[in-house]
Amino acid sequence: MSEITRIATKRISLPMKGSLSWGKSSKLARLEHALVKVEAGSVFGIAEAPARPSIYGETPESIEVIIKDHLAPKLLGEDAFNETALWEAFHSVANNQTARGALDIALHDLRAKLNGETLFDTAGPHQNLRASFILGISDFDTMLAEARTIFESGVSVFKIKVGRNAAHDEAVIKALQSEFSGEDVILYADANEGLDSKTAAKDLERLAKLGIAYVEEPLPVRQLKARARLKSENVLPIIADDSCFSLLDLERELDFDTFDILNIKTARTGYSESQKMLGLALKANKGVMLGSQASAGLGTLHTALFATQAGIDYPSELSFPLKLHEDVFTSALSFHKGLLAVSNLTELELKSQYLTF
Repeated sequence: MSEITRIATKRISLPMKGSLSWGKSSKLARLEHALVKVEAGSVFGIAEAPARPSIYGETPESIEVIIKDHLAPKLLGEDAFNETALWEAFHSVANNQTARGALDIALHDLRAKLNGETLFDTAGPHQNLRASFILGISDFDTMLAEARTIFESGVSVFKIKVGRNAAHDEAVIKALQSEFSGEDVILYADANEGLDSKTAAKDLERLAKLGIAYVEEPLPVRQLKARARLKSENVLPIIADDSCFSLLDLERELDFDTFDILNIKTARTGYSESQKMLGLALKANKGVMLGSQASAGLGTLHTALFATQAGIDYPSELSFPLKLHEDVFTSALSFHKGLLAVSNLTELELKSQYLTF
């Protein structure tokens, strides 16, 4: 039986170790997410939807409502393998990125189980993944202490949130370069659209001299011409994130050649749309990494499995659960010498309270 019989959601609330600050004023201190379950008889798939009001305009409540009142009615009774019907249903509503993304991943999980497999059986050739950690904006000592802790936990790539204070950014980057001198550590920056187009090229030159490997979204997305000009100057490789919320966004960005590396976030484009985006990016000879929308363990697991595919060769954001006091799994993700071993992820089990709803 592959007919979709039930779709349900459950809110989860997970405490963080400290907070994550980025951009001009954004801050996250606790994960208020939703789980999405899709059932076909006694078989089910499950995924995580991270609510980000300041980014996508979604809340846990809105995720539940859009699924219950708009998406579920279009999917119930459909064959879980009817990709055309499911794609049309997903795109019958606008925006609601993480609600649709989680629903899509839950369906992929369901299909694998209906085929007598798991999502692990569909993983690609990369079984050891270079993981990166998102280092949010904070005071100097806090940022340095967190980086030390994360490095000791086995992660050796840091995405440093920058853009609020250039002098502070420079001090942090120099301290990290000194702290990890001689180690296989990569530092890159995320400006979250916070730089000024008039000075962005010089800002990127300064970051390059400090040893930053690449930079994510230096300019506001709306400044399309300015972003294209900045990319053409080839000061630092540019990562596209906020500018590529969707497949249609990616097509626009490729037309104007605004970036070097695509940051795909399965939390917002699921597996189906992410797969199409991966194909387009590779065809255009762009680099690819997988990003986190501050996902807990389940979302991170699904991101990691997608990141195993050929062509995804940049470090991916797979370590956010290290910022959590508690997670949805009975055991924690573990990293060794900068890598997340996909084979070890098969041991992860959801806590019972996250399975029944």
